[in-house]
Amino acid sequence: MTVVFEEGLVVEGLRKRYGDHAAVDGVSFALAPGSCLALVGESGSGKTTTVRMLVGLERPDGGTVRLDGRDRSTRARGRAERLARAREIQMVFQDPYLSLDPRVPVSGCLDEVLRLHTGLDGDGRRARVAELLDQVGLGAREASALPRGLSGGQRQRVAIARALAVEPRVLVLDEAVAALDVSIQAQILELLGAIRRESGIGYLFVTHDLAVVRHVADEVLVLRSGRVVETGPTARVLEAPEHPYTRLLLDSVPRRGRRPAGR
Repeated sequence: MTVVFEEGLVVEGLRKRYGDHAAVDGVSFALAPGSCLALVGESGSGKTTTVRMLVGLERPDGGTVRLDGRDRSTRARGRAERLARAREIQMVFQDPYLSLDPRVPVSGCLDEVLRLHTGLDGDGRRARVAELLDQVGLGAREASALPRGLSGGQRQRVAIARALAVEPRVLVLDEAVAALDVSIQAQILELLGAIRRESGIGYLFVTHDLAVVRHVADEVLVLRSGRVVETGPTARVLEAPEHPYTRLLLDSVPRRGRRPAGR
């Protein structure tokens, strides 16, 4: 049974088929403002299809997606509604380089979003760009750089700033730290935690990395073959999993001193 919040994201009975294959089959969950839900599962479990439906890149075959009581499951009516929905749920991808225009400096990438989604004039946009970069720990040098002139961690900070520019209600983080070194991962996760505490944005953290889940998520939802097999508070799911598939995922996490099978 899904717990329904007066505010926040509520997904009920979400379904998506591709031919005879059920990519998502009856997925339900709720994300309260300011909370973090981790969507966990192996490749092919339905994580990516689920989030693509949430942000409007795919249309569900069934079920509902509601944000603050408004139905996002139906086709948007006109450009204004499409832009409004885009502002509500933003996404940060695993590889920010692929989602940043390599020909445009960082300040231009952010300014483009502000021109599309806000009524700020030039001075207002410049001030907002500086504010966003400061929020993610970047400054004037990074503002004038092209994406190729930044490190992977800096590019991911730019991607986060761009998503925050429209003040979303929900931020979908799709393997957002998977491509980063462990030390940079920790910095980005600390940054995301601070932003969540300050802004009250809800995070949907899509990952296969249970070590990351342990540090960032309030609750975990485990997907297998498009279906929810387990959900609950992070500590309970990771310390006392109830479903064999969840136990399998946990057993596959490398541990210090553990020998691979056959050694």
